[in-house]
Amino acid sequence: MTERIQLDPLEPWIELKSTKEDWDNADPQLLETMLCQLHLIRAFEEEILDLAAEGLVHGPAHASVGQEGGAVGSVVGLRSTDGVNGSHRGHHQFLAKAIQHVAPNLKADALITNEIQEVIQKTTAEIMGLAQGFSGGRGGSMHLQWLEAGALGTNAIVGGGVPLAAGNAWAQKQAGTDDLSVTYFGDGAVNIGSVLESMNLTAAWDVPLVFFIENNLYAVSTSVEEATKEERLSGRGIGFGIPSWRVDGMDPLAVWHVMREVEAHCRAGKGPAVVEVEVYRFFHQNGAFPGSAFGYRSKEEEAEWRARDPLERVANEMISRDLIDQATVDSIRSQAKDSMKKATAELLEEDPEGKPGSRRIKPSLWPETSFVDVGVRGDASELEGTRTLEIEQAENLKDIRFVDAIAQVMDQNMDNDPRIIVLGEDVHKLKGGTNGATKGLGKYEGRILGTPISENAFAGLGGGMALDGRFRPVVEFMYPDFLWVAADQVFNQIGKARHMFGGKNGVPLVLRTKVAMGSGYGSQHLMDPAGIFATAPGWRIVAASNPFDYVGLMNAALKLEDPVLVIEHVDLYTQKGQIPEGDLDYFINPGSARVVREGKDLTVISYLSTIGHSLEAIEQTGIDADLIDLRWLDRASIDWDTIEKSIKKTNAVLIAEQGVQGTSYGAWLADEIQRRFFDYLDQPIQRVHGNEASPSISKVLERAAIAKTEEVVEGLKRVQAGFGGK
Repeated sequence: MTERIQLDPLEPWIELKSTKEDWDNADPQLLETMLCQLHLIRAFEEEILDLAAEGLVHGPAHASVGQEGGAVGSVVGLRSTDGVNGSHRGHHQFLAKAIQHVAPNLKADALITNEIQEVIQKTTAEIMGLAQGFSGGRGGSMHLQWLEAGALGTNAIVGGGVPLAAGNAWAQKQAGTDDLSVTYFGDGAVNIGSVLESMNLTAAWDVPLVFFIENNLYAVSTSVEEATKEERLSGRGIGFGIPSWRVDGMDPLAVWHVMREVEAHCRAGKGPAVVEVEVYRFFHQNGAFPGSAFGYRSKEEEAEWRARDPLERVANEMISRDLIDQATVDSIRSQAKDSMKKATAELLEEDPEGKPGSRRIKPSLWPETSFVDVGVRGDASELEGTRTLEIEQAENLKDIRFVDAIAQVMDQNMDNDPRIIVLGEDVHKLKGGTNGATKGLGKYEGRILGTPISENAFAGLGGGMALDGRFRPVVEFMYPDFLWVAADQVFNQIGKARHMFGGKNGVPLVLRTKVAMGSGYGSQHLMDPAGIFATAPGWRIVAASNPFDYVGLMNAALKLEDPVLVIEHVDLYTQKGQIPEGDLDYFINPGSARVVREGKDLTVISYLSTIGHSLEAIEQTGIDADLIDLRWLDRASIDWDTIEKSIKKTNAVLIAEQGVQGTSYGAWLADEIQRRFFDYLDQPIQRVHGNEASPSISKVLERAAIAKTEEVVEGLKRVQAGFGGK
């Protein structure tokens, strides 16, 4: 007979319920604060739904009516320095944190202070897309942020904010605090990869993050029982070794008790926790209609949950203990509603062109249209005063392999700046990662982090670190194709964060990756990401063709307050170049392309290893060409002056790159050049790039798919033919 051994989870899984004694022993001020917060949030949500019904909210209005108990019960005990972020249905989470920040002890007889009124009005303005909102109207309903209050930002991507919160929590721990972060998400998000990856990573690293699941039973109209076998969603944490709690979210005091246990666990350095609260949204996914109107839940079910309204629960418990009377409860409700009416009165006026009694937003409150692109990235003023250097000006040059220059400049920067953190797969082992680029960095204990294979989690973790502001993460993606695995974090989160939340706060993150064309790794390892990132908002891009330039470009990337993609190429790693002996403190800043070779016949524009192929091709053909190494590739950082000067001289352009046609960088660049310099071009812009297919494993087919010297030669000849030559 086989032997069967019952396995027990590593950490406890607990369901907690409040008792009569809990209510008897509760601090009256705590209950009063809870009740006031609940009514403020309920009145806010009801008014927002009314505004949406009038057409005064552009976009969705995901109300939290019915779910307030979980947010209030969890936030009321937090510090301002504790962080929270949330989902697309996040008004209640944001308001609870903001109100707790400005008024931790609310008074029923004088509920609306100037500070609370300001929070209410600025939040309303943000949801309506107005300039006085917390993010200047850019974030709206689904992207609410107030960093001063510890409100890190709600998120429209299901599960998308969870890795960012993990990064914030990691930063809290690394900074030596006992603060924690809470990330709120719904039942639909528990099956999202980024959430599960983040659970694993934070458990492995003992990160003080609370995974707060608001189980409202439906992801839009799909029920939990349809979506998953284990309907007790807090069970997700047990598989990762995370202690987990389940609690009635319609009972704010029970949630408060759970959070006291959770806080003690996280603040003691014991790692993350999972909390599942059972709540119910009284309305549909969006708008003021009940779910029963759409046929996916019954009126009887809705009535049952409405009878458990957290506002009534707290009020009734307080009344039964003579802590409050109904008149005072009614007064709280009235004050909260009046506060919302006052806020909207400041934002609205009678519509002179509408029906009698109709309202419109005061025209003077809209953001200026000139604000549309402000803050996509910073102005790079942080680079002012840096010492720039070109190789022609440098002294005491020494030979070095490209990959060793990478390791040395990172070593120096980490030695000079304790904020720099390096993370990625295997970066802490193999004597410098898979290619030697992190060689010698293991001495920075706690600052070079080998991650699980979970790109969504560790990319987002880096994004959260950067948004926290206390650290400067350098994230390594072993191959650029893996970026697609983490596309949400890279493009939706990190790239958009600065602009989305008003353009005021930087995102100082460096993302390193390597192009591996020619290495035989096939279709899923060999892409050039430049073309993708050049069309994505928020990112800066650098690509060095030699060790000297890499040092200066990396120094600039590590000083910028923007996310920067640093692209390397495996063909360059073993090649030697020169850097100054004992001097790695120079910068190559945005807007500084390098003319590698001067000529008069045409302008060749390239980057990375294709610079070398272009030089060879120019020598083989004898064509007298300018060769420009872009170095900075993004729209805001390209050296248009150098390009313009060359084009005015040669009147012809060849863009040379190695990557495939579909994601080509040159397609975007050619379009931009013809728009800027059309009058100076005597023939169409010519391009050299790989074929349509991704490079294959077969050595012959791989070579056929990419561009090297021979393809640049053909491109040069096409330009020559365009001038009537042979």
